[in-house]
Amino acid sequence: MLNTIYRLVAPRRFEAEFSDISLKDDNIIVRPTHLSICNADQRYYQGKRAPEVLKKKLPMALIHEGIGDVLYDPRGEYKPGQSVAMVPNTPVEKDDVIAENYLRSSKFRASGFDGFMQDSVAIGRDRLVLLPAGINKRVAAFTELVSVSYHTINRFDVRAHRRRDRIGVWGDGNLAFITALLLKKRMPDSQVLIFGKNDYKMADFVFADATYDITDIPPELRVDHAFECVGTEASGIAINQIIDFINPEGTIAIMGVSENPVPLNTRMILEKGLNVFGSSRSGVQDFRDTIQLYNSNKDVEEYLESIIGETITVRSIADMNRAFDADIRKSGGKTVMVWEK
Repeated sequence: MLNTIYRLVAPRRFEAEFSDISLKDDNIIVRPTHLSICNADQRYYQGKRAPEVLKKKLPMALIHEGIGDVLYDPRGEYKPGQSVAMVPNTPVEKDDVIAENYLRSSKFRASGFDGFMQDSVAIGRDRLVLLPAGINKRVAAFTELVSVSYHTINRFDVRAHRRRDRIGVWGDGNLAFITALLLKKRMPDSQVLIFGKNDYKMADFVFADATYDITDIPPELRVDHAFECVGTEASGIAINQIIDFINPEGTIAIMGVSENPVPLNTRMILEKGLNVFGSSRSGVQDFRDTIQLYNSNKDVEEYLESIIGETITVRSIADMNRAFDADIRKSGGKTVMVWEK
């Protein structure tokens, strides 16, 4: 089966390349329908990764957040036309202790090998999760990002002590919005407080118990635990502010990605006996649990739809560039590509 892959060959330049997909393998063939642009995709597109990284990774098809319709399943377990979420993490081994998304041997779409910017995607059947009928497909497109928050909250739940009266979320972007929303759904007895720098963004956190400008936090305010959702070099500033405002023996979940090392106030981490852990990516079970959350809490889909900033129909390489350029210019929210290639 002839396939077209749209690879980024240099910053801001996509090229179409052709390859054959074997129908004799056990892989399922999926036709992408909705793809969501992530900040990681933008760092490649804008050429903001280190030169040695770009030289190693490119050319490569971008996008690791997406859904599609089944074209072909050699076993017939999936029917043509069924909508599925595609899991980008691709493990090559199993470990009884280490989760699939932390195994150093695992591969990840649009990071170590081609992402979902293709006419058709050959993918392992264990990397698919069936979507329920009637789901908002624009929201489902960024299920991967939502599953990352779900995964982190799972890890928090087994690490943090039981006093969870106040949980702080540092950041006011997409990741902070999703994490705060899931915290309110999964831990309704806890107050969820938002700490950000953009009032117009924090105004969208209507489900949160309170919002605070990071330059004007009441000095007496304290949280029991916190989630850092800032990323970039500013993550160091955020984590150190969390350390100042968290109660002793609290747990800090670090979720934001920084290209460079950031300094942390280790003295106060030690003095307060803080539990600090990092989370990255997610696995297939996190996808299943996230989609079940959609099913049991329909208002979650409504809240998530509110952070879709752009929806762009893609039929050509020019449309791909237009989508990425629109995404980088927007003030916030997710950009979803309706993939009609």
